[in-house]
Amino acid sequence: MTQEKARLEAELDDFRTLESGYSDAETLFELAQESEDDASLKEAFLECLELKKKFEKAELRKMLSEEADTRNAILSINAGAGGTESQDWAEMLLRMYQKWAQSHGYQFQIIDFLPGDDAGIKNVTFTISGNLAYGFLKSEAGVHRLVRISPFDSNKRRHTSFTSVYVTPEVEDDFEVEINPADLRVDVYRSGGKGGQGVNTTDSAVRITHLPTNIVVTCQQERSQIKNRAQAMKILRSRLYERYLDEERRKQDLLEDAKTDISWGHQIRSYVLHPYKMVKDHRTGFVVSMAEGVLDGDLDGLIHSYLSCRVTNQWARASEDDLD
Repeated sequence: MTQEKARLEAELDDFRTLESGYSDAETLFELAQESEDDASLKEAFLECLELKKKFEKAELRKMLSEEADTRNAILSINAGAGGTESQDWAEMLLRMYQKWAQSHGYQFQIIDFLPGDDAGIKNVTFTISGNLAYGFLKSEAGVHRLVRISPFDSNKRRHTSFTSVYVTPEVEDDFEVEINPADLRVDVYRSGGKGGQGVNTTDSAVRITHLPTNIVVTCQQERSQIKNRAQAMKILRSRLYERYLDEERRKQDLLEDAKTDISWGHQIRSYVLHPYKMVKDHRTGFVVSMAEGVLDGDLDGLIHSYLSCRVTNQWARASEDDLD
């Protein structure tokens, strides 16, 4: 309730700020016209530009109105077939999301990490914490395709790699997710390490399998088995919550459900580094020519276009239902 109250108060404050800003800009423009003062007209123009930015931010926040949008996000990146190529691509995506989180003042924490055989990573799970983190990052769920000249190919041939990203909202302990202990299989094992003094010599890593859904989560970052189990249960609760949200979305028959696109050969986005440079979101048609910028964490254009397209499709479907 406290979080919901804070959200509503913030929305009300935003509305009042926009209303006041619009009134001030309108008054300034009218006075500048009456006095035929070029300096005042320029000031009014600059005020309108600032107001436009504020309206765009408010519009974006209104797109994030689903129940889970305000929550932290849990992301899992899994390298696809292709060995070192895909594993290196998975590590590039991890860096991309870490850069995005840092640029937005979000906290970033790795929960589980399995390195690649020669380079990159096989899979990694991490949290990005901050207001609206899940709302923004739900756009990232799906298969990401990379086309480039491989740095691992001595013949400098072009390679295509696929990596999947799975996104769930983090749920608080007070959210009721019924988990029957009899439905869980808990395995403990020795966590991986680089050897030396830092290697973990106890069976502290935890793998939990939820038998009814076959959801598997692991955690090995902590040296304590108790802490790893608690973190793994938190991820499991989040995955079950996301499953619940998916069922609700299917009941409403909403378009653009990200999970339906997570399959090899049905990528949501392509990152092309050769023979030209481009990033394209196949769901929205949005294209960015600065591929390096995207890989350095500049995802906002892609995220905003996805959210805008999603809302437009929801409105279109609602209008069709009204006509029926």
